[in-house]
Amino acid sequence: MYPDSHSSSGSTYEECSATANWLLSRIDTPPVVGIVCGSGLGGLADTLKDPVAFHYQDIPNFPQSTVQGHAGRLVFGTLKGKPCVCMQGRFHLYEGYPIQKITLPMRIFKLMGVETVILTNAAGGLNQDYKVGDIMIVKDHINMPGFAGNNPLVGPNDERFGTRFPCMLDAYDRKLQQLAQDLGAELGFSDFIREGVYCVLGGPSFETIAECRMLHRLGADAVGMSTAHEAIVARHCGMRVFALSLITNQAVMDYHSEERPSHEEVLETGRQRAEQLERLVSTMVGRMEINNNINV
Repeated sequence: MYPDSHSSSGSTYEECSATANWLLSRIDTPPVVGIVCGSGLGGLADTLKDPVAFHYQDIPNFPQSTVQGHAGRLVFGTLKGKPCVCMQGRFHLYEGYPIQKITLPMRIFKLMGVETVILTNAAGGLNQDYKVGDIMIVKDHINMPGFAGNNPLVGPNDERFGTRFPCMLDAYDRKLQQLAQDLGAELGFSDFIREGVYCVLGGPSFETIAECRMLHRLGADAVGMSTAHEAIVARHCGMRVFALSLITNQAVMDYHSEERPSHEEVLETGRQRAEQLERLVSTMVGRMEINNNINV
């Protein structure tokens, strides 16, 4: 079943509240950390203790994931003693959803009590120093669809979520970036931890060589089809945001190259590096204090 892009986006304050309350009535402890699993990275949710899972189709107003490698479940549980909620599968522009529907889970997270959002994604490496399997801490993003007016905050603004014109200079929390760097060194991951700028495109076609060259010149280190929209909405409603990109393929910038990106390659790299990414995320969650403080 394909999404109906003309249906109600289901993202009014009242609809989000109804969904949040439906979920809260079925779990014991409200989550304080929300984690979004990217392509092939759904194993993060399997590390939660005492899990309670809901399929997206069973949750009122919730969209459904249509992409291989995205399980389509919301999993509640504890990670290193912190109550968390994990999205096993996210939503993308290329699935045909309105952008407000893609980012709906962020508002539901907020209304359930989530303070910090951790976003993960699979991305192509534009930075020539990056290797397949590197983990990039996202320090900033370039929102290409936003340049054409496709921003998740377009339309009437409800002040109960956030201000009309939110600042994005601190979209990604700098203290959490530093914590990730420190923990990466502690865990022995320094060789494959990077920091850079993520560029979002609409997809689903992979980038042309000319597009990769352009994005690289604009200052993007990695390119993908998610994350930035969720980060914008999460910041709009006052949550801290931290994001990681798993570099699953090297963007092709040479017309003589025989390399071809594929979704299967993306999923395979996710399988190979998933354990380290899960350890980094779970260790970070363990070091966070609940009221937006870091316990280092």
